[in-house]
Amino acid sequence: MLYLWLKAFHIVALVSWFAGLFYLPRLFVYHASSTDDVSHERFCIMERKLYRGIMLPAMIATLAFGIALVAMNPALFATGGWLHAKLVLVLVLIGYHHVCGAQMKRFARHENTRGHVFYRWFNEIPVLVLIAIVILVVVRPF
Repeated sequence: MLYLWLKAFHIVALVSWFAGLFYLPRLFVYHASSTDDVSHERFCIMERKLYRGIMLPAMIATLAFGIALVAMNPALFATGGWLHAKLVLVLVLIGYHHVCGAQMKRFARHENTRGHVFYRWFNEIPVLVLIAIVILVVVRPF
């Protein structure tokens, strides 16, 4: 029964983390298009609160619950390569998360050199990773 509770909280944390991974780059799209100081400050505040208040705790909770799930059922490692592939994608997401944090700091320092079109494409990366993770977990193709 504890395993199911951990899995439920893992999913809730994952959904919260992905909400931030989808929304922060969208804020970057608007931030890159803004030209006045009031908008710049507003976006900096929104980005910082989203990153530190929602994304970081959700990422930590996702990882903690995921580790607990694997610790409770270490046989998962023997069930095939799907879990290994999923873990590689989780590492990609952690890297993406930190790239978002670095970009947020560049915006705050007025050092952004990219336009809104770049961030529109950048925003699609977590969508592709999410699709791959869901397929790996549900279908378990290998």
